[in-house]
Amino acid sequence: MTDPVAAPVKVYPPLARQVVRAAAIDHGVCVRPLPLRRTDLETGKTEIRYIPCGNTLASVCPTCAERKRQLRAVQCRQGWHLEEEPTITRADPDENQTLWVQLRAEAQAKRDAAERDGGDLALWDDVLLALDEELERLGARGSLKTGDQAERRTRSTRRRQDAPDLPRRPVSSRTVGKVYTAPDGKTFRPSLFLTLTLDSYGRVHKDGTPVDPASYDYRRAARDALHFSKLIDRFVQNLRRFVGHDVQYFAAVEPQRRLAPHVHMAVRGTISRAELRQVAAATYHQVWWPSVDEIRYPDPSGLVWDEETGNYVDVGTGEILPTWDQALDALGEDEDAEPLHVVTFGRQFDAQGVMAGSADSARCIGYLTKYLTKGVAECHEPDSERERAHVDRLTDALRYEPCAPTCANWLRYGVQPKNPKRGLTPGFCRGKAHRRAHLGYGGRRVLVSRKWSGKTLADHKQDRRDWVLARLAEAGIPTPAPDETGRYMWAFARPGDPDVKPPDHRLLLLIDERIRQQIQIRRAQELSATGADEGTVLSLRGAA
Repeated sequence: MTDPVAAPVKVYPPLARQVVRAAAIDHGVCVRPLPLRRTDLETGKTEIRYIPCGNTLASVCPTCAERKRQLRAVQCRQGWHLEEEPTITRADPDENQTLWVQLRAEAQAKRDAAERDGGDLALWDDVLLALDEELERLGARGSLKTGDQAERRTRSTRRRQDAPDLPRRPVSSRTVGKVYTAPDGKTFRPSLFLTLTLDSYGRVHKDGTPVDPASYDYRRAARDALHFSKLIDRFVQNLRRFVGHDVQYFAAVEPQRRLAPHVHMAVRGTISRAELRQVAAATYHQVWWPSVDEIRYPDPSGLVWDEETGNYVDVGTGEILPTWDQALDALGEDEDAEPLHVVTFGRQFDAQGVMAGSADSARCIGYLTKYLTKGVAECHEPDSERERAHVDRLTDALRYEPCAPTCANWLRYGVQPKNPKRGLTPGFCRGKAHRRAHLGYGGRRVLVSRKWSGKTLADHKQDRRDWVLARLAEAGIPTPAPDETGRYMWAFARPGDPDVKPPDHRLLLLIDERIRQQIQIRRAQELSATGADEGTVLSLRGAA
């Protein structure tokens, strides 16, 4: 018996839209440009400007994601082996920055209204991201805290009895590493590349899937992932207190094959492996939240929202559920209370010494930024049914775990979440940690200390722009003049406005503009002898 002959696979020509998108990516053009209307207050003339979306995921916009990755690589390189203390000075806000903040305020209000009325949050999140990008371009540094700020509560600061003691030293303001002298008189200033992981939840195969899924501790794995970012913060705090100086770091969080998050960290200066192990072993984070051992409302229909009081009420008894603050007060009054969860590092540990300008330094920077253009779940996409089942079980374990004080899952355990509102349903929390794409980790993928390079990411972006414009000017190529403060007014442009081009048309316009820019940049490269370092050359090549 012969095997059936497989039918030939017919390949169809690409769609015109695919060709345009591919050309945009080849020329470094954002594939999702956002339209903004600029009005000249002196002449009354208006025009549409298309700004990059600024997304960090290659699956959404490969161009913006790669540009962000390159910026992170430059930021990591410039701060890792500093020999002088960074200085940070801030200028006063100008009128143009203030005008953009007003536009940002309008967008935030509309986003809050959409959240309240069940509107399209993704659209306004993209708008806010684009406006924040423009604020950065205008020189405003740092991020805006626009979410609900949880009230800070403190409990006993006594160390746990099952954790090793950790000596504490006064922390000096020094951030640069120590200089060492070799027997031949040469001096060197090494730094560190550090990897920290979580504990084991059971034996796993080479593909990261558990040998025995029934005994694998998915619940602890889910909770560790939810609170991993807090553990990293605690480790840095303990490390600074232990070594006695202001340790600076550039860290990237990504999942292992078993899907548990781990952190790679570039640390300025050197610390002995014995001391690092001691600090890691003594570091833990306690989650002082109400207990979730008892499921009070497995069926969401047992609760109803009372519009008059703004609370959730038990349908059977008519009683109002305890508020978040009341639940925390009860926890604080209980002398025998235990934390909901304690997260610690595992025994697996790696630390390498790295010298400035070495091949190891470049390799480590590439490793730190390798997965930054991918979502958490995209780093190790499942290739088999066994791997997909592993992701399913972890996602199921995360479904009803509270991810934050505002999580809808608290209703399942008889507690109202912080700032409750109508429509909350346990098992359907919108927090990103519950999404399959995030595998329980809801924190930032890149963690950078404040004195790492003396600059924010926006500062590095402006440095790249300034350097490119300077090289173009040296080559005699006209450069765009900065916006005059107070002359222009910016506003949102609707996709249906007559002067807003369709998406494909926008890309064609931007591709043409980009080609002309690339010609100018190549001319500047030919006419200008720069002697630039690797990071600056990348800046010129990837300049917008």
